Amino acid sequence: MRLYPAIDILEGSAVRLLKGDFEASTVYDSDPLDAAMKWVRDGARWLHVVDLDGARAGEPVNLDHLARIAAGSGVPVQYGGGLRSTAAARAALDAGAARVVIGTAAFTDPEMLDELIGSGDPERVAVGVDVRGGLVATHGWLQTSELPAREAIAALRARGAVRFIFTNIDHDGTLGGANREEVEAVARDVGDAALIFSGGIGTLEDLRGLVALRGELGLDGLEGVIVGKALYEGRFTVAEALVALAPEGESPAA
Repeated sequence: MRLYPAIDILEGSAVRLLKGDFEASTVYDSDPLDAAMKWVRDGARWLHVVDLDGARAGEPVNLDHLARIAAGSGVPVQYGGGLRSTAAARAALDAGAARVVIGTAAFTDPEMLDELIGSGDPERVAVGVDVRGGLVATHGWLQTSELPAREAIAALRARGAVRFIFTNIDHDGTLGGANREEVEAVARDVGDAALIFSGGIGTLEDLRGLVALRGELGLDGLEGVIVGKALYEGRFTVAEALVALAPEGESPAA
């Protein structure tokens, strides 16, 4: 499985939120590029960057930081936050993102997602399904819809989405671990699409549990996991996480 160290940018700093609450943020690095370089020096092969300012504003705010991270880190960057128009998504790709994450617009502007998937490489587009209380949350996690996650995933699969990022907001930033039943259910819902799981990872055992679940149940689509607070707080290192996520006898995923 692939590791995606998280860099969430708020007011120019690398932060982590607790359960998606902008009023409960902790600053871990004053320069997001410094955070990125720490992960890369420790072995990170991908980075997951979220423009929290953009998520609130409805348009990207931190493309300059994205460009610096993409150019300076030398590894692919997955970028989301405020990408609610085709122009915004393309601007992020032009700034250096290897993949863009479409969240709110996937539910409010279906034509935009269809255009992005249909006009280029669908592998460069991931759909963010952020869930609070089992229902899809949008607009920077500030609004909760009446749409159950399962229905949302089915509709998005029908429209051609090939990669999903699932976040349980109620667990995000808690270090409480992943819910096995939830991971299994979402992985089965996405079918042959790729799934990146996010929310609550706190220990190496949490990572090993995902790998074991993937192997036991044949959930080949479970391709990766996003980790933020646990890395910032030193619960484990990127190097240790890469080893934990590699099946026994195999090298860590590129």
